[in-house]
Amino acid sequence: MKSEPTKIVPDAEVPEAETADGELTLLQAQLAKAESQKDDLLRTLADYENSRKRAARDLETERKFAHGKLATDLLPALDNLDRAVGAAKKAGDNSPLVQGVMATQLQILDILKRYGITVIETQGQPFDPNMHQAVQMMPGQGQPANTVLQVLQQGFMIHDRVLRPASVVVANG
Repeated sequence: MKSEPTKIVPDAEVPEAETADGELTLLQAQLAKAESQKDDLLRTLADYENSRKRAARDLETERKFAHGKLATDLLPALDNLDRAVGAAKKAGDNSPLVQGVMATQLQILDILKRYGITVIETQGQPFDPNMHQAVQMMPGQGQPANTVLQVLQQGFMIHDRVLRPASVVVANG
Protein backbone atom coordinates (compact mmCIF):
# COMPACT_ATOMS: atom_id res chain seq x y z
CA MET A 1 0.00 0.00 0.00
CA LYS A 2 1.01 3.40 -0.84
CA SER A 3 0.79 6.04 1.85
CA GLU A 4 -0.40 9.50 1.18
CA PRO A 5 1.96 12.36 1.79
CA THR A 6 1.10 14.14 5.03
CA LYS A 7 0.42 17.84 5.09
CA ILE A 8 2.35 19.85 7.62
CA VAL A 9 0.19 22.46 9.32
CA PRO A 10 2.11 25.19 11.13
CA ASP A 11 1.35 25.39 14.88
CA ALA A 12 0.87 29.15 14.87
CA GLU A 13 -1.64 29.25 12.12
CA VAL A 14 -4.49 31.46 13.35
CA PRO A 15 -7.62 32.22 11.49
CA GLU A 16 -7.52 35.54 9.62
CA ALA A 17 -10.20 37.23 11.77
CA GLU A 18 -8.28 36.70 14.99
CA THR A 19 -5.13 38.23 13.44
CA ALA A 20 -7.05 41.38 12.40
CA ASP A 21 -8.52 41.77 15.91
CA GLY A 22 -5.05 41.48 17.41
CA GLU A 23 -3.62 44.08 15.06
CA LEU A 24 -6.55 46.39 15.80
CA THR A 25 -6.01 46.03 19.54
CA LEU A 26 -2.30 46.72 19.10
CA LEU A 27 -2.98 49.80 16.97
CA GLN A 28 -5.54 51.09 19.50
CA ALA A 29 -2.99 50.70 22.30
CA GLN A 30 -0.37 52.55 20.26
CA LEU A 31 -2.87 55.32 19.50
CA ALA A 32 -3.77 55.69 23.19
CA LYS A 33 -0.06 55.89 24.07
CA ALA A 34 0.55 58.49 21.36
CA GLU A 35 -2.41 60.59 22.58
CA SER A 36 -1.10 60.39 26.14
CA GLN A 37 2.33 61.52 24.98
CA LYS A 38 0.72 64.36 23.02
CA ASP A 39 -1.19 65.48 26.14
CA ASP A 40 2.03 65.33 28.18
CA LEU A 41 3.85 67.35 25.53
CA LEU A 42 1.09 70.00 25.39
CA ARG A 43 1.05 70.24 29.19
CA THR A 44 4.84 70.65 29.24
CA LEU A 45 4.62 73.31 26.52
CA ALA A 46 1.93 75.20 28.48
CA ASP A 47 4.06 75.01 31.65
CA TYR A 48 7.03 76.38 29.71
CA GLU A 49 4.97 79.26 28.29
CA ASN A 50 3.59 80.10 31.75
CA SER A 51 7.09 80.05 33.23
CA ARG A 52 8.42 82.27 30.44
CA LYS A 53 5.58 84.77 30.91
CA ARG A 54 6.02 84.75 34.69
CA ALA A 55 9.77 85.35 34.33
CA ALA A 56 9.16 88.24 31.92
CA ARG A 57 6.57 89.75 34.28
CA ASP A 58 8.91 89.36 37.26
CA LEU A 59 11.75 90.98 35.31
CA GLU A 60 9.52 93.91 34.33
CA THR A 61 8.43 94.38 37.95
CA GLU A 62 12.03 94.23 39.12
CA ARG A 63 13.05 96.85 36.57
CA LYS A 64 10.09 99.05 37.47
CA PHE A 65 10.93 99.12 41.19
CA ALA A 66 14.73 98.66 41.03
CA HIS A 67 15.55 102.26 41.99
CA GLY A 68 13.23 102.19 45.01
CA LYS A 69 16.05 101.38 47.44
CA LEU A 70 18.14 104.31 46.18
CA ALA A 71 15.14 106.63 46.47
CA THR A 72 14.45 105.42 50.01
CA ASP A 73 18.05 106.23 50.93
CA LEU A 74 17.74 109.73 49.39
CA LEU A 75 14.50 110.66 51.16
CA PRO A 76 16.13 111.64 54.50
CA ALA A 77 18.38 114.11 52.65
CA LEU A 78 15.31 115.52 50.91
CA ASP A 79 13.60 115.77 54.32
CA ASN A 80 16.55 117.80 55.60
CA LEU A 81 16.25 120.20 52.65
CA ASP A 82 12.55 120.53 53.44
CA ARG A 83 13.33 121.32 57.09
CA ALA A 84 15.95 123.89 56.06
CA VAL A 85 13.48 125.65 53.75
CA GLY A 86 10.79 125.54 56.47
CA ALA A 87 13.16 127.03 59.06
CA ALA A 88 14.25 129.76 56.63
CA LYS A 89 10.64 130.67 55.86
CA LYS A 90 9.83 130.77 59.57
CA ALA A 91 12.78 133.11 60.14
CA GLY A 92 11.74 135.28 57.20
CA ASP A 93 14.98 134.53 55.35
CA ASN A 94 14.75 134.76 51.58
CA SER A 95 18.45 134.96 50.80
CA PRO A 96 20.12 133.46 47.71
CA LEU A 97 21.24 130.52 49.87
CA VAL A 98 17.63 129.69 50.73
CA GLN A 99 16.69 130.11 47.06
CA GLY A 100 19.48 127.66 46.15
CA VAL A 101 18.29 125.11 48.71
CA MET A 102 14.74 125.42 47.36
CA ALA A 103 15.98 125.00 43.77
CA THR A 104 17.96 121.89 44.79
CA GLN A 105 14.92 120.47 46.54
CA LEU A 106 12.75 121.01 43.44
CA GLN A 107 15.43 119.51 41.21
CA ILE A 108 15.59 116.34 43.31
CA LEU A 109 11.80 116.05 43.33
CA ASP A 110 11.78 116.45 39.54
CA ILE A 111 14.42 113.72 39.12
CA LEU A 112 12.48 111.38 41.38
CA LYS A 113 9.32 112.08 39.39
CA ARG A 114 11.05 111.03 36.16
CA TYR A 115 11.57 107.61 37.75
CA GLY A 116 7.97 107.26 38.89
CA ILE A 117 8.50 108.49 42.46
CA THR A 118 5.92 111.08 43.48
CA VAL A 119 4.87 112.89 46.64
CA ILE A 120 1.69 111.60 48.26
CA GLU A 121 -0.75 114.52 48.45
CA THR A 122 -2.07 114.47 52.01
CA GLN A 123 -2.93 117.92 53.34
CA GLY A 124 -6.71 118.15 53.87
CA GLN A 125 -7.28 114.64 52.51
CA PRO A 126 -9.16 111.89 54.35
CA PHE A 127 -6.84 109.70 56.43
CA ASP A 128 -5.85 106.53 54.54
CA PRO A 129 -3.91 103.98 56.64
CA ASN A 130 -2.38 102.58 53.44
CA MET A 131 -0.71 105.90 52.62
CA HIS A 132 -0.55 107.74 55.93
CA GLN A 133 0.96 107.07 59.30
CA ALA A 134 -0.98 108.88 62.02
CA VAL A 135 1.48 110.28 64.54
CA GLN A 136 -0.97 112.42 66.48
CA MET A 137 -4.66 113.24 66.69
CA MET A 138 -5.94 116.74 67.40
CA PRO A 139 -9.29 118.52 67.54
CA GLY A 140 -10.48 119.15 63.99
CA GLN A 141 -10.40 122.98 63.93
CA GLY A 142 -13.43 122.97 61.63
CA GLN A 143 -12.25 119.93 59.67
CA PRO A 144 -14.24 116.68 59.49
CA ALA A 145 -13.05 113.73 61.58
CA ASN A 146 -10.21 111.63 60.10
CA THR A 147 -8.95 114.46 57.93
CA VAL A 148 -5.22 115.14 57.67
CA LEU A 149 -4.54 118.44 59.45
CA GLN A 150 -0.77 118.62 59.17
CA VAL A 151 1.97 116.75 57.32
CA LEU A 152 5.00 116.11 59.50
CA GLN A 153 6.95 114.12 56.92
CA GLN A 154 6.08 113.76 53.23
CA GLY A 155 5.11 110.35 51.93
CA PHE A 156 6.20 109.02 48.56
CA MET A 157 4.83 106.55 46.01
CA ILE A 158 6.86 104.58 43.51
CA HIS A 159 4.49 103.98 40.61
CA ASP A 160 1.52 102.28 42.30
CA ARG A 161 3.22 101.29 45.57
CA VAL A 162 3.84 103.25 48.75
CA LEU A 163 7.57 103.87 49.11
CA ARG A 164 7.19 105.68 52.42
CA PRO A 165 3.90 106.59 54.11
CA ALA A 166 3.35 110.21 55.09
CA SER A 167 3.57 110.98 58.81
CA VAL A 168 0.52 113.08 59.61
CA VAL A 169 -1.60 114.70 62.30
CA VAL A 170 -5.25 113.68 61.98
CA ALA A 171 -8.45 115.42 63.12
CA ASN A 172 -10.28 113.41 65.75
CA GLY A 173 -13.67 115.03 65.41
